[in-house]
Amino acid sequence: MDKKRVAAIIAVLSYLKAEEEPMQMQVEATSLPKQANEMLGAINLWRVSGRQSQMQMRSLMQMKTFQK
Repeated sequence: MDKKRVAAIIAVLSYLKAEEEPMQMQVEATSLPKQANEMLGAINLWRVSGRQSQMQMRSLMQMKTFQK
């Protein structure tokens, strides 16, 4: 290949890469709140507390702590 062709190809590829990076950053910025909501949903203390009390109640029922 000719040096000019190689230089032109490299220039086009670097231009495309330079255009791709801001787009990628924009996509990541828009998906960040979704990830934050998923993380907050996974660490919801009210849900953990409710589930723990349900499990404790079932455990007491299985040990027949409550009499009919």
